[in-house]
Amino acid sequence: MPRFTLPAALLCAALLPTTTLAQQDKFFDSNGVRLRYVEQGQGQPIVLLHGNGNTLQSWIDAGVFKNLAADFRVIAFDARGHGRSAKPHDPKQYGPEMARDVVRLLDHLSIPKAHIIGYSMGAGTTLQLLTMNPERFLTAVLGASAGRFGAWTDANQREAELEASEREKECISRSQMIRLAPTRGPKPTEEDFQRLSKGCFADPNQDRFALAAVARSRGANVVDRQRAAAITVPTLGIVGTLDGNLARLQELKKLRPSLQLVIIEGAVHGSGDPRGAMRHPRFVAAIREFIAAQGKSTQP
Repeated sequence: MPRFTLPAALLCAALLPTTTLAQQDKFFDSNGVRLRYVEQGQGQPIVLLHGNGNTLQSWIDAGVFKNLAADFRVIAFDARGHGRSAKPHDPKQYGPEMARDVVRLLDHLSIPKAHIIGYSMGAGTTLQLLTMNPERFLTAVLGASAGRFGAWTDANQREAELEASEREKECISRSQMIRLAPTRGPKPTEEDFQRLSKGCFADPNQDRFALAAVARSRGANVVDRQRAAAITVPTLGIVGTLDGNLARLQELKKLRPSLQLVIIEGAVHGSGDPRGAMRHPRFVAAIREFIAAQGKSTQP
């Protein structure tokens, strides 16, 4: 039986490859919260938003950062509560504040508009920002998630609180790991849970109380269906056939037919999994094709 491979959004940074851009680390103040970012390349700006429990390193390890930096000015940053950025423990410091961080980073760099690409949690931030500050986008990409749109239910609240409680206790969320596991194939085992929990506790860049606060802020990220449908910024969705978030992206496309959707056969959710959509050659190729097509459509 094939071994269960954990999504990168659930892996501790210490368990990921060590290729870094540490020598290029920069920091800026986002309304009192110190955030780390890196940048490379020249051309139209692209901002990369990583997934929950992950860092900007996921974009580097997947090869997306380097690929795009060959032709664009690429900026990636550690979301608040993650990596080498500051880690508040108050849930009110997350939610929409994570979208405002993108605007503050653009302002810090004197960038009026950018292509903004989010993966998993980062896609949720991107969707929310599309309804808050659409004027800051050239284009948007929703990777492996449609974000949160529609109603926030009691069941959603219980799920978020369960994940937060699991984070506080074990530094990982077992229920999240199960929810984001490939729709077909082996599921996480007790050995997987214990291994990842141990690694998370050992990683100085992981703060289980900050990650719990992120989970508890989730309800504040919800965009109502009418606002989601009204988005006019050119948007691309990319998701794997074995990702449980596929159905939600398909639902978003029904709500907003202008959304372009690329579905990668056999790809899973986790960006650290060799089968992860972010690591598939089609992922970055689709982004390049999408941006190029939008550029042509604006030419006289």
